[in-house]
Amino acid sequence: MLHVKSLLIATAALAPWWLNPTAVIAQSYPSKPVRYIVPFPAGASPDIVGRLMADRLSRIWGQQVIVDNRSGAGGTVGAGIAARAAPDGYTLFQCNIASNAIAGSLYAKLPYDPSRDFAPITRIGTTASVLIVHPSLPVTTVAEFIAHAKANPGKLSYGSSAAGTSPHLGMELFNTLAKTNVVHIAYKGAPQAISDLIGGQVPVAISNIPALLPPIQSGRARAIAVTSLKRAAQLPTTPTMDESGLKGFEVTSWYGVCAPAGTAESVLNKIHADLSKVLLAPDVQQRMTEMVIDAEPTSREAFATFTRTETKRWAQVVKDAGLALQ
Repeated sequence: MLHVKSLLIATAALAPWWLNPTAVIAQSYPSKPVRYIVPFPAGASPDIVGRLMADRLSRIWGQQVIVDNRSGAGGTVGAGIAARAAPDGYTLFQCNIASNAIAGSLYAKLPYDPSRDFAPITRIGTTASVLIVHPSLPVTTVAEFIAHAKANPGKLSYGSSAAGTSPHLGMELFNTLAKTNVVHIAYKGAPQAISDLIGGQVPVAISNIPALLPPIQSGRARAIAVTSLKRAAQLPTTPTMDESGLKGFEVTSWYGVCAPAGTAESVLNKIHADLSKVLLAPDVQQRMTEMVIDAEPTSREAFATFTRTETKRWAQVVKDAGLALQ
């Protein structure tokens, strides 16, 4: 009888391990390198952010977190790859406004379902875009830009990092509100768009602020307006679109971290906890500020709610602008 009782006690002690095997997985996670997919090219703002996250997670985990740049189609190529990855915690995806909030209403077909194929973990942060022009363009304000665009309908073009990104949709929102027809030229990344503007091949460009600071500060490009409701500390003399007459105009790009749907809850919670440590670290906060990004870690639930809200918002913008991509 004593032997049976002892056996029952021992079995009860082991029960949590058998009843909740994912807890065992989380305790040993990660036991090998982790792939961190960034759906934009090396050198672009999302890539800079992704490499900062990967470096800090590598330090915490004692395992290499490898950035895997899979660019194309406004972030949807990388998103498709991430969505099809095994849900074991060893593939993370830097989800973002383009692939996870805009793409669903913009593209006729996608290799993934933005609302079902990912498990949101946390938002990393947000950043605004800035509209710039080549110094030869005779405009210095939004009002002058609008007047010039209306005087040359369909003749003025702007470059963006890719179709379906927040700069693209932000400029199409601008066209809708200002009643202009500035033609979009989609590039395969912000560096190419910026290079062509500096070289005079395209007169206008719009991109996230971090990528455009160097040409603005060197005088190779002229900043017209930022897309946030408040001015950027790094561009204190550049007004907002709202200040410039387009009342309520606000477009901010955001980055977050997601995992393939089906990843164990305990693993998601561990990743969330460690990412929160990264984002709240003073040196990371400082680095993000230097990149003109507001570090904004969230709970998993809050990030999921935020993504749903953003999806609805951009679906309306896409509809109003009459945009559609194959």
